[in-house]
Formats: sequence, structure tokens, C-alpha cells
Amino acid sequence: MTLPSTSHSEHKGLARRIGLPSAVALNMMDMIGVGPFLTLPLVIAAAGSRFAVWAWILGAFIAVCDGLVCAELGAAFPQAGGSYAFLREIYGRHGAGRWISFLYVWQLSFSAPLSIASGCIGLATFLAYIWPPLAVQPLAAIPFLHGTNLAAAATCALVIALLYRNLTSIARTAWILFGGVLLTLTGVIVSGFVSGGRFAAAHADNAAAQASNSGAWQLSHLVAWPTAALLPALAQATLITCYDYWGYYNICFLGSEVKRPEKTIPRAILISIAVVAALYVTMNMAVLPSLGTVSTLAAKAGVQSRLALVAEIAQSAFGHIAGQVLAGLILWSAFSSVFSLLLGYSRVPYAAARDGNYFRALGALHPRHGFPHRSLIALGLVATCFCFFSLKEVITLLVVIRILLQFLLQQVGVIWLRFRQPNLLRPFRIPLYPLPPLLAMAGFIFILAYRPNPLLELGAAAAIAASGTLIYMIRARSRREWPFASR
Repeated sequence: MTLPSTSHSEHKGLARRIGLPSAVALNMMDMIGVGPFLTLPLVIAAAGSRFAVWAWILGAFIAVCDGLVCAELGAAFPQAGGSYAFLREIYGRHGAGRWISFLYVWQLSFSAPLSIASGCIGLATFLAYIWPPLAVQPLAAIPFLHGTNLAAAATCALVIALLYRNLTSIARTAWILFGGVLLTLTGVIVSGFVSGGRFAAAHADNAAAQASNSGAWQLSHLVAWPTAALLPALAQATLITCYDYWGYYNICFLGSEVKRPEKTIPRAILISIAVVAALYVTMNMAVLPSLGTVSTLAAKAGVQSRLALVAEIAQSAFGHIAGQVLAGLILWSAFSSVFSLLLGYSRVPYAAARDGNYFRALGALHPRHGFPHRSLIALGLVATCFCFFSLKEVITLLVVIRILLQFLLQQVGVIWLRFRQPNLLRPFRIPLYPLPPLLAMAGFIFILAYRPNPLLELGAAAAIAASGTLIYMIRARSRREWPFASR
């Protein structure tokens, strides 16, 4: 059996301190965050209340298929950096894998701060629901600057400060944050069922109103819808739900800090997907009937109206104070997500720098606490700058970039690795192989194929790939690395 190759940097520095419970908690915090509360109305607007639940189910199916790919690779290569290490080993540590893994880190230098910033902006916008004066423009000379931008930047700075500690302290903080995340989801689900129950009781004589929601689970409704209208709507809604599920691979970024990674990483991925999928589908089924008690146009209205939707549901069920409390819990959940995102992503540039395949300065560990402090600060500062941008189209751009420059490369790669290194030690093997990676690819291609006007996002992904390739080739030529290495 061939043992997975491990760089010298993996034998020292980062310590293995993360067990299965903490791994699941970190994944779920990353997955939940503010995403479902921001995007639940968007999913309904894209697919309609009758079909929204199927978008959540399809997104969960794609997440499971891709999660199995991450589980096999994470167990085989339990190293800091996650996908960086996977792509490097799949395509050759001293060959094309050097270029592809550099390209991955390069795109992550944009997409990770954007992802972190989107959580901060979402948090700040929800804060403006509780305290409306925050949404005003503090400087008339800068009309695009709002108080929410400043609050988002302050949130990012606070997360950097909380993560600037040893991993043991961070794990304790993570558990406290995780408890608030579960409480938030529970509050939304309970509010939805109570509010929907009151609406059903008040309209018991209206059979059509009841049938509109009971039909959400009937597959015949999907078949009855015209394909030309159904597929684009389902693709757009699934793109959003995929964004909400992403984060199940977060533990792979911390591979060098996981106890018994060959067992912990696959279990953490699959458990977190199963639990979050159950929570999301339950939340969707709870909220849909309650839409009759709030403004049903909120799903298609502006950002502030969309953000107010889940708080309005709680207010309808339990009163004004409950709506404010739930909004506060969503702030907690959003903060937890940003915490988990920055923690995981900060390990990727560090791993690449230690491997000599990224900017050397980012490979330093804190002299006392042993965490990649420069990488943490660098990503945090870039994310802070992105907090002054709008949320418009950020989710779509993130999804397209990640599909093209991460997920498809890994799904093709896991098949290629099975062919190229059949004797590689694989503590976890994908069940029903090769169906999961093929189905994951089909799901992501479906999302891309039915995107309306995808040229902007595809152009951005192409520009990132081209600029990253140019930078890599310049570095590789001066360092005599692939494809310029001496034969």
C-alpha cells in the first residue's frame, strides 16, 4: 500500500486537538450562519412556494455526493489546507498539481474574503432591522457608504481578534457559538409552525389555501410544471441552497489539527450534512404555511424586506419582542459562521506558503500559540475591505467560481487518482463509486447550464484563472518549477 505523501511542514507546528464533536460543530456553524435566513425568501422567490422544498432536497443531494468526495480525499490527505492539499496530490506534487493547487489558493484569496464579508454584511443588515438608524448614510459625500458597512467591518475585526488565540480557547468559544446557532434554527422552526398553525385555523374553510402548501411534497407537481419553466427556476433555487449547504468540507482545511483524521473527517462531513439538511427542510416546511400571516411579497422585495421575513414570522407567532429576539439570535448565528469561515480559510494560504507554492510570508506560525497568524490577518483584512461592497450577486459569483475552480477539479480528480494510484491508502472509500462524483458533477453542471445570463460570473472566474496562471508561470520560471523544471 502506498502511504499518502506528507510535506515536512506537516510533521511539526500544528497540533491535532480537534475531535469529532468539535469538527461537527465547526462544520455546522460554517454551513448555517446567516445564509438560510437571508436566502430562504430568495429560494421561494426563485422556485415558488410549491417547489422550494425540492430545491433544498436537491441541494442536500449534491452536498452528500460531493461530501463523499471530500471525505475520501480528506481521510487520505489529512493536511492543512484541505482542497489545496487534495489538488496538489491528485495532479502531482511536482507536476501540474503545483499549478492547479496554486490556482486554487489564488481564487480562494478572492472568494474566501468575499464569503466572509457576505456574512458580515448580512449580520450588519440584520442589525439594522433591530436598530434602523444603522442603515443611514453617515457621510453625504459618499452615498454608497452606509452604517451597515461600518458595522460589517467592525464585525470582521472582532472575529480576527477572537481567532488570534490558541486552538483550545477557540474550540471553547466555538461550542458557545454553536449553541446559539442551534437555538436560532429552533426558534425559526417553532415560530413557523405556530404562525402557520394559526393561519390554518383562521382559514380552515379555505381548502385552496391548505392545498397550496400540502402540494409542496407532491412529485406530480414537478412533473406537471412545464420543463422550460421548471428547470431554470429549480436551477436558480438550487444554486442558492448549495451556497447554504457549503461548509461541510470546512474541517478538511484543519486536517493537520484533527484527531484520528481518517475517521473524524468523513464522519464530521456526513453527520453535518445530514443534520443541517434535516434542519433546512424542516425550516422550509415550517415557514411556508406561515407566509399567509406576513407579507408574501417580502420574498421578492428589497433586501431589508427579505431580511425581515423570518423575524416577522416570529413576531406573528409570539409578538414584537419575539421578533426582535429572533433577529438577535440570527445575528449570533451570522457571527458564528464568520468565526468558522475565517478559522478554516486561514489555514489554506498558510499550507501553500509552507509548501513553497504561495507567498512565503503567509507560512509563519504564531511563536507562542502556534496558529497561522499572518494568513489569518491577511484574509481578515481583505474581507474587511470587501465589507464596503454590496451583497448584490455575491452569492452567485461565489458559487460559480467555486464550482469551476474547486469542486469540478476535485470530482474529476478523485476519479483520476483512483486510476493513477489504485494502491493509495484510502481509510475511507466512496460507497457506490463512481456514482457520487459523477452525480455531483451533473448537479453542478445543471446549475451552471440553466443560469440566466451567466457571462458575468463565468468571465470573472476566467479572469481569476488567467491572472493566477500568469502569476504562477512567472514564479515557476524564476524558481525552475513545473513546467520549467530541468529534466
